[in-house]
Amino acid sequence: MKKAGEIIKIEADKKADRLDKFLAERLPSFSRSQLQRLIAEGRVSINGEEIVKTSREVKPADLIILEIPPPDDSGLEPVELGIKIIYQDRDLAVINKPAGLVVHPAGTHEGPTLVEGLLAQLDNLSGIGGELRPGIVHRLDKNTTGIMVVAKNDSSHRKLSRQFKERSVKKFYRTIVGGHPEHDRARIEAPIGRDPVNRKKMTVLPDNSKPAVSRYQVLEKYPGFSELQVELLTGRTHQIRVHMEFLGHSILGDRKYGGQPRLKSGGKGLFEVKRPMLHAWQLGFLHPGSEEFIEFEAELPEDYLNLKQYLASS
Repeated sequence: MKKAGEIIKIEADKKADRLDKFLAERLPSFSRSQLQRLIAEGRVSINGEEIVKTSREVKPADLIILEIPPPDDSGLEPVELGIKIIYQDRDLAVINKPAGLVVHPAGTHEGPTLVEGLLAQLDNLSGIGGELRPGIVHRLDKNTTGIMVVAKNDSSHRKLSRQFKERSVKKFYRTIVGGHPEHDRARIEAPIGRDPVNRKKMTVLPDNSKPAVSRYQVLEKYPGFSELQVELLTGRTHQIRVHMEFLGHSILGDRKYGGQPRLKSGGKGLFEVKRPMLHAWQLGFLHPGSEEFIEFEAELPEDYLNLKQYLASS
């Protein structure tokens, strides 16, 4: 007998071809493969009839009921990492991620991740689709610092995920790059895809790519370097890093995308930049409970501030 879980009810307002496609569009916090698995397990019904075929056609006015099983135990143990919590309530938490911390466990990674840290510091994290996924709505690269929102329940997870998918979340970053861009403000529209030569990198490509749009403005100029504010209007993998390399102004410390790792100025000695100087600075979204627009800011990390001080005194 199936163990009961959360029940989601959706009334179709238009034809959507396939059941799995329709559910994936309505429930962005689920992957399509997760939904297909739930359908195959008999956890979806349409108008009271259990459906096991993912290709079942959805019609207007169909009432679809989806049973979400309780999350499986991930086997992860809480690890106290001292993650800075900027804000939290019963629906969500906003955190300031440190550098060097992977968000999700992966087969090639050893050591604690953000997930284990969250398990130690937050209660009631969301687990959707039968898998324990403690609150993770979006990601930052391992060595990118800054602001992230974490869902504390499944409803919040779905509503926040939809906002990220629909690109209604306001995302601003701070970064330090080599050189001075030609324009103090500009919009970058350059599609991004997998690098055909180095498959571990992304690059700007006319074909086999997805649209990618960023906006930047120069905040401060130093001799040979600039600090920028960058707004992400899409969310492609490594988007800011790729766009900065494309402009010829790679992020300092970003070895993968051409960034300078060491700086030297007269009388100041050698300054080593140990990671890409990229910080997720501000995040704005509709609160999943109150539906009010809220904004948060993550303070700049110490290594970023030290670099700014070094450049200002050089």
